[in-house]
Amino acid sequence: MPSPAVRAGVGLSARDLAFVAVFAGLTAALGLLPAVYLPLSPVPITAQSLAVVLTGAILGARRAVAAQLLFMALVAIGLPLLSGGRGGLAVFVGPTVGFFLAWPVMAGLIGWLTARAGAPYTLWRGLAVNALGTLVMYAFGIGGMMLVLRLSLPAALVGGVVPFLVGDTVKCVIATLVAKGVHAGYPGLLPARGGRSGPAC
Repeated sequence: MPSPAVRAGVGLSARDLAFVAVFAGLTAALGLLPAVYLPLSPVPITAQSLAVVLTGAILGARRAVAAQLLFMALVAIGLPLLSGGRGGLAVFVGPTVGFFLAWPVMAGLIGWLTARAGAPYTLWRGLAVNALGTLVMYAFGIGGMMLVLRLSLPAALVGGVVPFLVGDTVKCVIATLVAKGVHAGYPGLLPARGGRSGPAC
């Protein structure tokens, strides 16, 4: 039976698959930056969620989900691609599992909403969509922490949201600015606003 990453790639063109590979690689590359642990949380601050936001904001839903599922599959088979050199099935039972599992959902939601808004890409819409995707990641992350660490909701909020608010706000701003530049340079990535034509997202 095909893996989720393979199934997500069904119906994608060779160009689409190239985008998928590039953004899975970008997610891996940002894992080379060191993770930062704060006393409030067992979940590290990493740069990789920036790549997830960018994936959705640039690629659209299908390609974004495929890119993050490909990355997830590579981690699952043991490649140390998460920040701090983490990889393997242990990731799926650790305190960060909710955040990690949220990445395809987060990227897909951002991609879908970005495509629905259409071209031209605007900063205020992009920032709102990227922030909403980040909130979805928090919801998954809090749920994972409550399940794995048996935390109460207030404790999970303190450990899973508070330490990341400033950094994730900065990431959303950076991702929005980068996506704006990419869509200005490559206008065919998004369908025209209000129109039915455009590339599959």
